[in-house]
Amino acid sequence: MKYGCQSMVGAMDAILIKTPENAFRNQDYLKKNYIKFGYIDCLDFNKVMEEYKAFEHIIKANVPNVYYLPFDDKAGMDSIYAHDTVKITNKGAIYFPMGKQLRKGEPPATRTYLESIGIPTLGIIGGTGKMEGGDIVWMDERTVAIGRGYRTNDEGIRQFKEFVGNQIDDIIVVPMPHGDGEEACLHLMSIISMVDKDLAVVYSKYMPVFFREYLLSRGIQLIEVPDDEYDYLGSNVLALGNRKCVVLEGNPKTKAALIAAGAEVFQYPGRDLSYFGTGGPTCLTCPLQRD
Repeated sequence: MKYGCQSMVGAMDAILIKTPENAFRNQDYLKKNYIKFGYIDCLDFNKVMEEYKAFEHIIKANVPNVYYLPFDDKAGMDSIYAHDTVKITNKGAIYFPMGKQLRKGEPPATRTYLESIGIPTLGIIGGTGKMEGGDIVWMDERTVAIGRGYRTNDEGIRQFKEFVGNQIDDIIVVPMPHGDGEEACLHLMSIISMVDKDLAVVYSKYMPVFFREYLLSRGIQLIEVPDDEYDYLGSNVLALGNRKCVVLEGNPKTKAALIAAGAEVFQYPGRDLSYFGTGGPTCLTCPLQRD
């Protein structure tokens, strides 16, 4: 199959997702596990299924090739958020050790499946290296920004740079704030979502000045997410290509600003599916190929 995704905004041709049945299993499993996985509240399995159906409909209507991660007993409920375990470069997949101990089984499960559909492994971040996919934002095919925080460290960045080699020209290391603490999941993609090459949704309060100035120097229009919508995952926006994007329903100000900037916006209900697990539309997907 075709693969390669050194872009956040190119037209998406292939994507990887995982259904609630294969991640959340059933209501009894959710009741037993939501606290230890750190969810805000217990999910209603039937509600999740309804919300996911709406999300999946958007994806299937806009992405030609949709692949599904199968059930794996080593992967828990967080595995529905397929984004963090891997990044697909033009030369293959790079897999990451998950910072959350309960997610350690996800990368090998993802690797087994991706290799089965023809995506080779380029590398695996190991040793003392730490990295998660949510900390990696492609500015263009040859330039990548990486958040350096609790989930991604210097050794992880060094290994990533070694794996990508001459595929890129520049890595921009973005220091992440302490935020709500070491246990909170604060990624670079928590504070910036690229919507088009010249449009991004951002939460500047957590953004280093140099990086914000860098974005502006590239001619990128910044849509600022208000505090209340940031808390409801308003900064988590999935670009589908051609200025189309997906947002979590319940963020009207961000949606209106995107439309005013010329974006076509799709939204899905996701209080249980996304908000309770703090995983928005980007988290629910692993893009495999973008034009």
